[in-house]
Amino acid sequence: MIFLAGLTTALAGVGVAQALVGSRLVTSFARKARQAEWVQPGARPAVTVLKPLHGDEPLLEEALGTLCRQAYPAFQIVFGVHNAADPAVAVVRRLQARFPDLDMALVTDPALHGQNHKVGNLINMLSAARHDVLVIADSDVHVRPDYLDRLVAALQGQSVGLVTTLYAGLPVRTGGRDLAARLGTTQITHGFLPGALLSRALGRQDCLGATMCLRRSDLERIGGFHSLADHLADDNVLGRRIIGLGLRVALADTVVLTTVPEPDLNALFRHELRWARTIRALEPVGFAASVLQYSLAWALLTVALAGGAAWSIGLLLIAWVLRSVAALGVDSALAPLWTNSDLRTAAERGSNDNAALAFCCPVWLLPLRDIFSVVVLLASYGGRQVDWRGQSLQADTPPPITSLPTEGNHAR
Repeated sequence: MIFLAGLTTALAGVGVAQALVGSRLVTSFARKARQAEWVQPGARPAVTVLKPLHGDEPLLEEALGTLCRQAYPAFQIVFGVHNAADPAVAVVRRLQARFPDLDMALVTDPALHGQNHKVGNLINMLSAARHDVLVIADSDVHVRPDYLDRLVAALQGQSVGLVTTLYAGLPVRTGGRDLAARLGTTQITHGFLPGALLSRALGRQDCLGATMCLRRSDLERIGGFHSLADHLADDNVLGRRIIGLGLRVALADTVVLTTVPEPDLNALFRHELRWARTIRALEPVGFAASVLQYSLAWALLTVALAGGAAWSIGLLLIAWVLRSVAALGVDSALAPLWTNSDLRTAAERGSNDNAALAFCCPVWLLPLRDIFSVVVLLASYGGRQVDWRGQSLQADTPPPITSLPTEGNHAR
């Protein structure tokens, strides 16, 4: 037992170190994002934003409304649904009435094209896109007024073929309850986001699916959206195929917010199980190693193995304090990227309580968060079946990166 307690102590230390390094990387990224300049007016090509929709999810109109307030000279928004009776249609109609001068289109087409219905929606929507720079953004993404500027600036970088963004969580408070939403938010903001930056620092170029920006010509060269239609992790496959062209996947100097709407722990578990099984299929070794990040789970296990010895309880308290310092450091770094007015805009219809929770880590819940994460990780090994918006899919292993034919000079 003493040996095992020593081992779990070491593993807890690894998790704490990772959290502190990740927090430092977030601080550096946020500082750079605040100092970054927008693109020059002459280098702002027209942009089409593709927004596939499915249902009237919480804060949908608020999220879409932030896109409608872009400080960008020429952009089009194309919304898409599979069913004319989809409740999201009414949301789009209200936005069209509120922003009559914006170029907005709604495509309704039941054609599916493959197993991934979101990609099928994008295939249907593409014919309505009028511009050559395309942005594919999830329906639940809240953005700052300079969002398109930041994407276009990154796309103009040397050899860049695809731009993606980091994202933090914006919890939804349902009936005054927010336990599940806050646990989901801290996983995104204090787990995923620092981890994504750490992966970048180690040389990875992952495409994060909340936002993907690329040129239409490069999309065509990889086979268009049709090449993604049978993959659950379409963002990952898109990134791999762009890299196969000899181009880079860049990270824009911005952080968007993504709605965390889960009303209870059961809904949160199902959502995170889909993430976990998808990531396990994509990166089995890295996914297994991710258990190292849950320092408080390891510290709690140390307490159990040591029989509640004083030193093990001290270890737990120290790990808890350091994890809290790391999480609060992430919050203090990201909060300036979203001013109070931006947060009120993102939550404009009576959801200011949600906005107030965006960068407020529930440090007292961190041990529960780690335990919940470990349970999800273990459950992910029970199969590959996932539930995605009522659709049952299999988490698939994407094809390896291969060099695709190149034409002309694509050094950006």
